[in-house]
Amino acid sequence: MADLVRLEIRVPEHMQDMATIAMVQQLNYGWEEENLPTGEVLYRVHIENPAFCEEFLTALYSAVPEADVTRTDVPNQDWMKAWRDFFTPVKIGEHFKVIAPWMCEKEPLEGRTPIVIEPKTAFGTGHHPTTALCLASVSKLASEGRIHEGQKFLDLGTGSGILGIGCVKLGLSGVGVDIDMLAIENTEENKILNDVSSELFEVYQGSADAVCGDFDVVLANILARPLMEMAVEIFKLVKPGGCLVLSGLLEIQADQVEAVYRDLGLPEARRIVEGEWAALIWE
Repeated sequence: MADLVRLEIRVPEHMQDMATIAMVQQLNYGWEEENLPTGEVLYRVHIENPAFCEEFLTALYSAVPEADVTRTDVPNQDWMKAWRDFFTPVKIGEHFKVIAPWMCEKEPLEGRTPIVIEPKTAFGTGHHPTTALCLASVSKLASEGRIHEGQKFLDLGTGSGILGIGCVKLGLSGVGVDIDMLAIENTEENKILNDVSSELFEVYQGSADAVCGDFDVVLANILARPLMEMAVEIFKLVKPGGCLVLSGLLEIQADQVEAVYRDLGLPEARRIVEGEWAALIWE
């Protein structure tokens, strides 16, 4: 089993926004982030593919020349152990609690619906604000009666499948797509862990242009740039009167993303913010 590359990236605090944008644009999975007493921000990233590592660093240095990077090799087996040590249950919205498979028997659910996620490099364990914001939006819309049993959903950029699985547990059925085959494989594994059938949640590789039909609920937890570039395709996938949730964008990008969709005829979006991240909701 090949080693992973661990990158510890330090940037000055005033460059945090630029560094975060670079991370979001290049990575389709999570990272650790820590504000240091020195006034710097530390990002810790694990990468499986050495060739991609070089591409990522080139893009990072282009955006943040001041970045100080330390690179080490980490055995893959230690990575999985680290995930177990790092992973904690996450309460999201009024409905959900995200847990790992080894927590199923002992973790108290406190009246919440469990979503079991095998923590891997696919983006979407509920720990990152973009995923949490999107799933919290689903929970909020369900509490308000806008999302309900029998509806059809689309999970665009499904990642680990966490959003689609959450929708199924609310009584919906639908489709998930992702351009990353590793994400599709992780989603299929998580479907099994949650007893979710392919009849309720069909998953395949692709993007918005690979999807046919329209949906009561469209969830797109990707990045600001593709959200804008695919706006026309995404807009067409939402049924008249349906719900659209966009996540994966920084708060500083939200106005620009919202403007593109308002140009298509949508009204002002509801916006929820967590830290420097934002989600846009049309209902």
